[in-house]
Amino acid sequence: MSTLLYRIGKSAYAHPWRLLTAWLLLLAAIGGSLAAFPMHLKNEIRIDGTPAQQVIDDLADRLPEASGGQGIIALRAPAGAHVDDPANQRALLAAVDAIYRSEHVIDARTATAAAGDTLIEAATAIAQATPAPAAGRPLPLISGGTPVPGVLLSGDRAAALITFQFDRQTFELPAGAIERIVDAATSAVSGSGLGVYPSSAMIELPEVVGAGEIIGVLIAAAVLVVTLGSVIAAGLPLVSAFAGVATGVGGALALSHVLQIHSLTVVLALMIGLAVGIDYALFIVNRQRRLILDQGLSAHEATGRATGTAGNAVLFAGATVVIALAALTVIGIELLTVMALVAAATVILVVAASLTLLPALLGLAGSPRPRRGATRDHGTHRLATRWAGLLVRRRHLIAPAAALLALALAVPALHMRLGLPSGEAYDTGTPQRTSYEIVDDSFGAGYNGPLIISASADDGPIDISDLTGLHRDLSSLDGVGLAGLSADGGTAVLSVVPETGPNDERTADLVRAIRDHTGSYQADWDLAVGVTGFAALAIDVSERLADVLPVYLGVVLLLSLLVLLLVFRSILVPLSATAGFLLSIAATFGVTTAVFQWGWLQNLLGMDATTPVLSLLPIIVTGVLYGLAMDYQVFLVSSMREARVHGRHGNDAVVHGFGQAGRVVVAAAVIMTAVFAGFIFNADPMIKQFGLALAAGILIDAFLIRLTLIPALMATFGDRAWNLPGPLARLLPDLDIEGDRLITHLAGSATTRQPEPTPVAR
Repeated sequence: MSTLLYRIGKSAYAHPWRLLTAWLLLLAAIGGSLAAFPMHLKNEIRIDGTPAQQVIDDLADRLPEASGGQGIIALRAPAGAHVDDPANQRALLAAVDAIYRSEHVIDARTATAAAGDTLIEAATAIAQATPAPAAGRPLPLISGGTPVPGVLLSGDRAAALITFQFDRQTFELPAGAIERIVDAATSAVSGSGLGVYPSSAMIELPEVVGAGEIIGVLIAAAVLVVTLGSVIAAGLPLVSAFAGVATGVGGALALSHVLQIHSLTVVLALMIGLAVGIDYALFIVNRQRRLILDQGLSAHEATGRATGTAGNAVLFAGATVVIALAALTVIGIELLTVMALVAAATVILVVAASLTLLPALLGLAGSPRPRRGATRDHGTHRLATRWAGLLVRRRHLIAPAAALLALALAVPALHMRLGLPSGEAYDTGTPQRTSYEIVDDSFGAGYNGPLIISASADDGPIDISDLTGLHRDLSSLDGVGLAGLSADGGTAVLSVVPETGPNDERTADLVRAIRDHTGSYQADWDLAVGVTGFAALAIDVSERLADVLPVYLGVVLLLSLLVLLLVFRSILVPLSATAGFLLSIAATFGVTTAVFQWGWLQNLLGMDATTPVLSLLPIIVTGVLYGLAMDYQVFLVSSMREARVHGRHGNDAVVHGFGQAGRVVVAAAVIMTAVFAGFIFNADPMIKQFGLALAAGILIDAFLIRLTLIPALMATFGDRAWNLPGPLARLLPDLDIEGDRLITHLAGSATTRQPEPTPVAR
């Protein structure tokens, strides 16, 4: 493989415009496809087969008008005023009218009348059986002597809550539909002093790239300049990475009108693609410059050798990331499968850009001036060599200390709670957080995530007495603040408002209690009962992903051992690398839990929202971090193996290999951390959590595990680290990721080649 990559690198260097034209044509084709078929992303976290999702799907068949997404808008009066003051009430009614007249909103005023006598009679019976609201409890808005459907006033009349139904799921709404509804409500109350605050359920698509992400890339560019010593050289990895990411992410967006692609899929592909794309290109450019400046090779020859040696390591490092991501498909969850395949495809494309486009760009950039009298050993870095020497001398102290520190960071993970982001996960001052707080303070936390109860009769319409009996039983459960009827027919829908918030464990207990009673509801009232809603979905998604996480982790660890066994032809190296990965992933989960769930260090990060850890995060971060951790393992330990192949042994090979690769691994880790950290400042809480988890994971894995623990362990193992039983050694292929056979072949060719005659000056 190294020989093939060597030829590709030299050919791309010699004929750069061929490769540039090919990549430009590919990007143009993707751009044309996006122009013809605009992207269509979704925000729904859907996992088929879960009880809550099954209820939604059943409602879509039985009662389509009740299966759409829910909108919640809170309104607050100025201090000292009430929302039902004459002027404010007129503005409030105008806002309600504007919302119900909006496209894709079901008008509850006409839907109630159209539902038929059964609904009216059942609603009347329920109203008669329901005690009058206690002082301070929410009240219906009365207009013309009748309640206005979907509108509640707070007990102190300082706030109003408008709840309404869309005719389809939120992610299926046309672009701009939600924004137009909010604008219509805001225009209706303008001049009244009422504030309009949409809930987090009314978010269309997050901002993928903002100021934080741009700053992260600028930091990466600065690190490249310092590492490579040239603005031009630093720009090449950025161009190569951007081309690969644009192709991968652009291709996914071009297919979004055919495939169901979550907005988080695009963000993850962008994050991973940028980080690994810049790092992979850095390794190749750094090797090319070393060959030119330290060994005096021509730029053409150095590019070929860098592509054949460092490019070979890049190819295998990229393969580990792709394997880790592709392994997510074995879980059988469509959402994760699409995320994994899009991210893996993006990684493949940035690897392809590093191995083809980058050598072409090097051909256009020309050659730096070589240093006279330089030798290969000048590629080592003094500070890296000193650090490696310290690790070798104090290995019996440093190795356990690094492991204990990782375990200490992992302690908060023992208390990790999984959930989905609600309005409380947004930072103070955002409309979503303000809406959540208004509802929490004025109506009760449960109104931020009401449960939806479906009740279906086996045959014919539901009997009124059965429906009122079910309502009475639901109202009697601990934790129920309010239960009310909202639809009827052969299938009825009731709304249950918990006393606690959507991410509160007591709300989860209520969901489980309702599900535990479904058998008695069937026996007593002849009704099949199901429960869905935000809290129910969060429980089901979290439990399903928690169940499959150990399976996926086992698959990843097995792959880790097999891949590293092939790459390094060693038993101890794969075992130590895999143990290090377990420490880094546990510490990453601990840091993520401490920051988001406990609120530690949030002031330093500009955050102030405590929330459960996103259900999707552990399993996705496990896959991504494994792939990236193995990147650093491959680049660092392969340098040690290369030093041993060239005659160094024991501690000398560890120190020399670390000195060769340590500086560029540090630069790569800083770059990757900066790219991920830029996403911490995104307004969307899901993106924020992924940004912090991946940034923390890279810091921990690169600096604590790969650059500290692993070299100390390698020094402890000595030459035994490279032992491989004879039968296994004969069975396994020698992949030669260091490209040593290529260098030997080129050296042999150089010695047999006749020297060219020196031109005579005239």
